[in-house]
Amino acid sequence: MKFVVSSTELLDHLQAISRVISSKNTLPILDNFLFDLKGNDLEITASDLESTLITRLHIENTEGEGSIAIPAKRLLDTLKEFPEQPLTFDIDSSSMSVSISSENGKYNVAGYSGADFPRLPVLKPEGSFAFTIDSPALLTGISRTLFATADDELRPVMGGVYIEASGDGITFVASDAHKLVRYRRSDFSAGEELSFILPKKPASLLKNILPREEGAVKVECDEKNAFFELAGYKVVCRLVEGNYPNYNSVIPNDNPRKIAVDRLDLYNALKRVSVYSSQASNLVKLQLNANQMVVSAQDLDFSISAYERVKCRYDGEDMEIGFKSLFLIEILANLASQEVQVELADPGRAGLFLPADGDSDAEDLLMLLMPMMINA
Repeated sequence: MKFVVSSTELLDHLQAISRVISSKNTLPILDNFLFDLKGNDLEITASDLESTLITRLHIENTEGEGSIAIPAKRLLDTLKEFPEQPLTFDIDSSSMSVSISSENGKYNVAGYSGADFPRLPVLKPEGSFAFTIDSPALLTGISRTLFATADDELRPVMGGVYIEASGDGITFVASDAHKLVRYRRSDFSAGEELSFILPKKPASLLKNILPREEGAVKVECDEKNAFFELAGYKVVCRLVEGNYPNYNSVIPNDNPRKIAVDRLDLYNALKRVSVYSSQASNLVKLQLNANQMVVSAQDLDFSISAYERVKCRYDGEDMEIGFKSLFLIEILANLASQEVQVELADPGRAGLFLPADGDSDAEDLLMLLMPMMINA
């Protein structure tokens, strides 16, 4: 088979799907891209068995049909050095040799049989479901929650983004048992109740690919696998098996102490003060009194300490609460609003962090952080 393709267009698509390729593949064939040419459509696949990324290119100049696996690293390293120009791929299906001709040169690569590449899973009709969601909505849901997923091999369900949908909307949840993020959208209807746990790696792959796409994303799932169909890409992944914990039970409802504070003021103060916190605990204290928050940290082992005053709107009783500075900074970094509303009950219960000015009435974002014992 033979085809002519733009060097920069091919590189752009290959770089997008190459993120799925693992550095420690169990099967050598997975170190390759699978090229499958049918008519004027070139489909390129990359996989690590758990997750698969597929991209499509429409090519005008083609000859013959077939499939071949081409070494990913060598092909990417070659394409990175080309300026924009047409490249001719000439593939001998009997010897599996690949000849790449440019304007001034020729490159010969040994390919492998496309038949050795793992096949895509097939969705089981029983227990399967499908829905369509706008790509910006899916991107926002994944982006808002992905950072809060856990790296815990003992609890794999916590290592993914939990997605549940119904006729009333869609909810994205992630938690590592210290922090929890819940993002809801009411401008969506799945038509039926459904839920699944999307693993961290395919969620991260979708986060990188979705900004390239516009329009709707078709999602199809069964008990074990999920297919995300975009205009130019397809993501296939194995879902996390198990039941997600009841996240609503850990969200405190009665929070009488409400603080409104500028997000960047608090974020920057925490970045400065946390340098002086104990390396073992990363504890920072928030001391609240009338319209003022004092952010403080100390490390007795090195006789260092710091505090900083941050203006806020608060007229409740005086209170002091401790948080792990790394988690608190991470939460503030992932809130997009100018002002943050902090809701607290007492020093022993979780604090809620909400955007004071949401992007739209259809969105509802809540971030929760467990406190630390101040005298620990």
